Amino acid sequence: MGKLIGKVTHYYNKISVAIIELESEIEVGEMVRFWGKKTDFSQRIESLQKNHQNILKAEKGEVVGVKVEQEVEEGDEVYKIEE
Repeated sequence: MGKLIGKVTHYYNKISVAIIELESEIEVGEMVRFWGKKTDFSQRIESLQKNHQNILKAEKGEVVGVKVEQEVEEGDEVYKIEE
């Protein structure tokens, strides 16, 4: 499944953005998998935002926004997929 890198703490369904509290670093362009009770899909990270600013990389402990291709739920886990 890959390495656990964070959990979804909030989801804005109107703009399809997941707020993720990171347990590991992540970069734009990496593949991740969202997994939970009703959630299971993979996607490439196309954009990361911190405090409404676009960033290319985020570190452990940061809270970031990620545009998602499908709905997610609070508590869903996020895994980095090694390519």
